Amino acid sequence: MTENPARERWGPGFVLGLIAAIAFGIAGLVFSRPDIVALGLPFALLTVWGMLRAPTATPVAVELEDVPAAGNADRRETAVRVTGDAEMAQLVMVQSERRTRRLIVPTNGSPVIAWSRSLHSGPVNAVTASGRGISMDGSILETPSPLVRATRHVAPGLTVLRHLPLSRRLTGMQGGHQGRRLGQGGDFRDIHPFVPGDELRRVDWRATARVARNRGELLVRRTDTLSDATMVIAIDTADDLGEVVATWGSGDLERSGTTSLDLARLAARSIAVSAVAAGDRVALHVLTHGGRSVRSGAGRKHLAKVEAAIAATGQAGEDARFRRTPPVPHGSAVFVLSTFFDGAAADAALAWRAAGHAVVAVDVLPSLETRRLSPEQRLALRTVLAEREDVLHDLRSADIDVVTWRDDPATELDAAARARR
Repeated sequence: MTENPARERWGPGFVLGLIAAIAFGIAGLVFSRPDIVALGLPFALLTVWGMLRAPTATPVAVELEDVPAAGNADRRETAVRVTGDAEMAQLVMVQSERRTRRLIVPTNGSPVIAWSRSLHSGPVNAVTASGRGISMDGSILETPSPLVRATRHVAPGLTVLRHLPLSRRLTGMQGGHQGRRLGQGGDFRDIHPFVPGDELRRVDWRATARVARNRGELLVRRTDTLSDATMVIAIDTADDLGEVVATWGSGDLERSGTTSLDLARLAARSIAVSAVAAGDRVALHVLTHGGRSVRSGAGRKHLAKVEAAIAATGQAGEDARFRRTPPVPHGSAVFVLSTFFDGAAADAALAWRAAGHAVVAVDVLPSLETRRLSPEQRLALRTVLAEREDVLHDLRSADIDVVTWRDDPATELDAAARARR
């Protein structure tokens, strides 16, 4: 709830009343007509009353409250309440950053329900509101209250992923993937002479009888350990480009269609859910200066934290390019989610690959609709798309898997996972 100091000013009705009182008085004196002076007397009394009136004790306060919409997950409802000592209030609301409504409402706290539907995932200003008190039938106006916003973080959808690419250097000591360290639960590793610390139940009697050279020598059957994997999700928020190319740079999210950040949030959540379901660890980094990071972890509670961070991820502001590549645990599989128009995300992917990590570049540029473009715009689009293809070619040349998140990303990730086995 936000309150404003109790400052008031004259409204248009008050000013017109003052002008009318003066005009009738002057006209009556000039023409020696007391009846004309009498016509201006009510306006004069109203003006004097307004000047001598004490200001309202409590200024207008605007409060926003989320209201659950039963049976409709896409519908967002917000209760707007205005309280104060003024006779009434003028309420101005902007819904979903595109529709403006102006209302005259009572100041007794009666709720005004504003509803909207979410066209995109991520942070959304469902309602932005401001109010000012009105007294004496609009003759006295309070100064507008500061803006209050009801911001909601809309969770993206979910795509079921069967397999995810893994690093070839899994370092964990427990999990569901075939590791490379000596341990238990994995595939056959070798036959080795018995040494102190080996378990007797692992003695391979057939190998001992067949291969042992010395009397009393025992041979044990050793296996690799089962290991968990660490999935690192890196989201590039420099661009938020929609399907309709004509809306690029305009900020018109109502006509843009599905945007690149919509697909990035969808991909990030799908990867996180799939990894946690497989018993793996997940970390999240937003590739922007001061961007949010969630450290590596596993389990449902950690997944809820990652999903909340994904839903809160929006487009970065200007000059928000990250200065330093986020740290990544050893032996991780890194998923870089970007449109790859800006070379910063590609540079980070190449740096992680050079450090020995398995890197998957997830292209989240949606299918483009190029109607309503001028010839100059079409030429510019072809130029930037050609530059982007050069970036993707450099990534493939560095042994980085490039996956397009459009038609069937699960199949492409399956193919990338099989190629790394």
